[in-house]
Formats: sequence, C-alpha cells, structure tokens
Amino acid sequence: MQEPVEAEISRSSRISPSTGRLYHSDVKRLAFWLPPLLWMATIAWFSTAEFSADNTGTVLTPLFRWLLPHATEPQLAALHALTRKAAHVTEYAILCALWFVALTRERGLSRQRAAWMALLVAIGWAVLDELHQALVPSRTASAMDVGIDTLGALVAAAVGGYGGGRVLEVAAAVFLWTAAAGGALVIAIDLASGVSAGVLWLTVPAAGVALALRRRAAART
Repeated sequence: MQEPVEAEISRSSRISPSTGRLYHSDVKRLAFWLPPLLWMATIAWFSTAEFSADNTGTVLTPLFRWLLPHATEPQLAALHALTRKAAHVTEYAILCALWFVALTRERGLSRQRAAWMALLVAIGWAVLDELHQALVPSRTASAMDVGIDTLGALVAAAVGGYGGGRVLEVAAAVFLWTAAAGGALVIAIDLASGVSAGVLWLTVPAAGVALALRRRAAART
C-alpha cells in the first residue's frame, strides 16, 4: 500500500520545480509587460474630452496666473500650449522607456534592437492616438503632435540604445512609484472633494501590482 503513495510523492517532487519556474516566468512577464500596457491605456485616457485644451486651461491658466501675476493673457495662453506640448514629449518618452525595459529585461533583446522596436511601438501608438482624437468632438488630430510624440520617444530610445539602459530602468521604477503613490494621493483628494477619481481607480492598483511583481521577480533572479 505504500508504493503508490511513494510514487505519487516522487512524481510531485519532479513536477514542482518546473511549476515553480513557470510561476516565476509568469510573474516576471507581468512585471515588465504590465507597465507599458498600463501607460498606453493612460495615454488613451488623456485623449478623451476630459483633457481637452478647454478643460486643462481651467486648471492650468489660473495656476500660471497665480505663479506669474504680471503675465499677459497671450503669455498665459502660450504657456498653457507649451505645457501641453511638453506633456506629449513626456508621455511618449515614458512609453518608449517602458517598452525598452520590457524588451531588454523580459525578451532579452539587445539595447539597440529594443530601442528601435520601442520607438516603432511608440510612433504607432502616437498615430492611433491622434486618430482617436479625430473622433472626439472637443479634440483634433494633429500630424505635428505625432512629430512631438516621436521626439519624446526618440530621446528615450537614444538614451536606452546607446548606453543608458540603466537610466531608463530607474526612470521606469520612479514612474511606477509616482503613479502608485501620487495617484493614491490624488484619489484621496478627490474623495475629500467629492470628485470622481475616474480611471485612477484602475491605474493606481495596476501600478501597485506592477511594482509588487517587479520586486518579486528581482528577488527570484
């Protein structure tokens, strides 16, 4: 009667290591693929009517007026437009950096190849993003914005592809911590103000999960 039990124990011990490796592989995969996919969804959210120039102007223009009380209305308008364009550069630099980290750390691609692939993904998403904006009544599609997005992605690709891979990894980690901690703070403020936090209810937990998965994957490396 003991032989079947011993055989089952032996079989379980043989299966367990492979199961552990599979689990570790899945955790590592999620840790690196989730952040860029999460950021792509966030960029899509930025393309909705909620972030139109009129809406961001109601927040940024009073802020700029308070910071620069002697600025004229045309100067404030120019600063608002410049801030929006700077956001484009930042969004796509982050997107390219996150894809670069995923492609080098999870797929094992060379820095140069990963940089080119991350750049192409970012450009493709920029084009799709502008096409999406063309369908939103309060937004407009702009080829110039695609160029600005590409510039941001190109900077990140150049840094990663030519020796700055560690810089992008640190930047990706900082971004996730900012998304998790900063987003949680914004949710708390929104709740206190009686305002809906919207997509932050999705992005903040996702950023926290990505951080936990990256930590677990690093611990098992």
